[in-house]
Amino acid sequence: MARTRTSHSNKPYPDSWEQVADLRVFRTSAEDWDRLATWRHDMTKRGWRLLKVTSDETELIAVFGKAKPGQHPTRP
Repeated sequence: MARTRTSHSNKPYPDSWEQVADLRVFRTSAEDWDRLATWRHDMTKRGWRLLKVTSDETELIAVFGKAKPGQHPTRP
């Protein structure tokens, strides 16, 4: 299942994104990512946007963002 990693030393997004959006980083296997289609759809219904998906040797890394109050929702 997906899990959130809080390490700031290896952020999979530019620092500037933190200024305009609340961000959530999820790391999971590609197999579990496929199983989470309903969960991903629910995230978008709650206002979160899938900003970036990358992978390394062992896991898939997804970055979701939601514009901070007072910010215009622009694509980073």
